[in-house]
Amino acid sequence: MSESEATAHLGGRLELDAAVAARLRSRLPMVAAHTVSTITAEVPAYSGTLTGQMREKIENAVRIALGTFLQLIERAGAATDPSTPLTRALEAAYALGAGEARVGRSMDALLAAYRVGARVAWREVSTTTVRSGLSAETVAEFAELMFAYIDELSAASVAGHSDELANVGRARRRDLDRLTHQLLAGEPEEVLRRSAERAEWPPPQTLTVVVLPRSSLRGVLAVLPAHTLESGEEPPGAQWAEEGALLLVPDMHGGRRRQLATALHGQHAVLGPARPWVAVARSYERVLKALALGVASPADAAAWDTEQHLARLVLHTDPEALADLRAQVLAPLATLPAATAARLAETMRSWLLHQGRRDDVAADLFVHPQTVRYRMGRLRELYGDRLNEPGTVLDLTVALAFPPAGDTGSADS
Repeated sequence: MSESEATAHLGGRLELDAAVAARLRSRLPMVAAHTVSTITAEVPAYSGTLTGQMREKIENAVRIALGTFLQLIERAGAATDPSTPLTRALEAAYALGAGEARVGRSMDALLAAYRVGARVAWREVSTTTVRSGLSAETVAEFAELMFAYIDELSAASVAGHSDELANVGRARRRDLDRLTHQLLAGEPEEVLRRSAERAEWPPPQTLTVVVLPRSSLRGVLAVLPAHTLESGEEPPGAQWAEEGALLLVPDMHGGRRRQLATALHGQHAVLGPARPWVAVARSYERVLKALALGVASPADAAAWDTEQHLARLVLHTDPEALADLRAQVLAPLATLPAATAARLAETMRSWLLHQGRRDDVAADLFVHPQTVRYRMGRLRELYGDRLNEPGTVLDLTVALAFPPAGDTGSADS
């Protein structure tokens, strides 16, 4: 037998004199008013809020609940189902709990109100039953039924409160997911602002895209701003051995970017640039480009910050064009043995990056300065006056700025 069935059964066997029932029913308005007054006095969440129409509404709800209780215990005809009024009361209590969740009151406040209401109602009702001459046994049964009834009402209200919060949470999650998708898709600003308002998400000044393994997500979210957005889709191009995740982190521009990189250290993350929040799609595009070009390495323990590798990103935007440029500027070395050509190209790169400072080039290549002098002499023979032309110097600098993947150079002279 369920709790509701047990309460209905108890009400069915408790005989209440018609005169006593009438006396109790006449006192319902007073009991309801006293109950609401005590709740507002003793439960902080309701202090100052149950006034005007709201107070009348709650008092009416209390009167109906107590009236249903009396209807439940009064003897009805044999054909009447004693659980019928209880069902209606439970539905009303469920709706009350849902309504309290919608106005922002907590479940603790709701349960406290029920405890206070039960105490006040029983004090008033018990006084009437005792004065009416009911036996101690009947009063005890009356108390048992009343508190069982209030327990069921409170349980129904808690269920309504929990369901409403769950529904609201799911709806907001859907709104946040929609907003995240629109941000990454680069939707118009007016669309983004409407979606942000609907999701109750406060727009920041900037957003920064971060991609990382999903296994790192929980720990990272714990140290990021509360309004960080998470995409439900795995970012394309991330070559992790596990599922990836994508975050949009608010206001990590300027000096706070270093804090973000520090928070992500060891998480194999890739960071895009900070962009105005309505233009975060550009940060997303930067990360995807870095991953697609293979210049970002999600396998690195340290966070791979695209802002620290802009030259590499620019030079690798068109890998085929870069390869053609490299072949073009290194054509004078094409007839040499591969190892010799590689050493001279490496020397040329260091010479350009160190602006011809021989000792710096020697330290960079771990060779003697005389070796650098010899190699540069060979290069001048091969290139002639072209090494003094700004256009040739620019092409060589761009082509040799980053060695080809897997090219570690050689220290041999």
